[in-house]
Amino acid sequence: MITRNRMFSTAVALAATVALAGTAAAQTALDLPRPSPKATVTQTVGLTEVAIAYCRPGVKARTIWGGLVPYDQVWRTGANEATTITFADEATIAGTKVAPGTYGLFTIPGKDEWTVILNKGAKLWGAYEYTQADDVLRFKVAPQKAEFSELLTCAFTAVTPDQAEIALTWEKVRVAFKIGFATTNKVLASARKAIAEAKADDWRTPYRAAAFCLDSGINLDEAATWLDASTKASETFYNVFGRARLAALKGDKVNALTLAKKAIEVGNAAQPKA
Repeated sequence: MITRNRMFSTAVALAATVALAGTAAAQTALDLPRPSPKATVTQTVGLTEVAIAYCRPGVKARTIWGGLVPYDQVWRTGANEATTITFADEATIAGTKVAPGTYGLFTIPGKDEWTVILNKGAKLWGAYEYTQADDVLRFKVAPQKAEFSELLTCAFTAVTPDQAEIALTWEKVRVAFKIGFATTNKVLASARKAIAEAKADDWRTPYRAAAFCLDSGINLDEAATWLDASTKASETFYNVFGRARLAALKGDKVNALTLAKKAIEVGNAAQPKA
């Protein structure tokens, strides 16, 4: 026989279950901003896009180094999910070639030295399941003093066609390292192939390849050959001025000035007559 007290207890338990279920549903639907917001910073280095995804904790008047972030322990390099770095071409970091892919970017902060780690664990929450056996690369960097930064900030600096510096700044500490790609070799190989396949009247392809070399100050002898091929296809302001630039880079100022004047003449002659 079901007593009145038992019926009351059952009703209370059922009401509590319904209330909790309703609360859970409400919590699931509630979207709140994270205290450490997500961020993604991307940079094209030469022909390769590099992306770093991380969460940005704030100082919030706390002791960060040796406090919130202990020294000599693996850190997720941010908050929430572990920070990741992604690149689509083989990279060189700290003198080591690293295959393209997405890696967890972990660090071990120290007073005088940090360890930067690229790890296969790219989908971890924090560093709780970090495994050293999955490390792809470890290297040391020296921390630098920096202007105060309330939020952890990742930035790309000193960007060139072949490399960039990745800098992490938080509180008054900055840690940086370089990532490089074989952009120049890749471009030159592509240029040689394109020029070999170019039509006889195509002056633009050899000119563009030569201009890349002139802009970078590299491969000047081959650039001269490409400028000659461009001029042979069709003499234009661009390839004649390119030859002037080449002469200047080689220290032949007299010839550079002569060719610059000729480039202007060729350009003027190509203008439609009024």
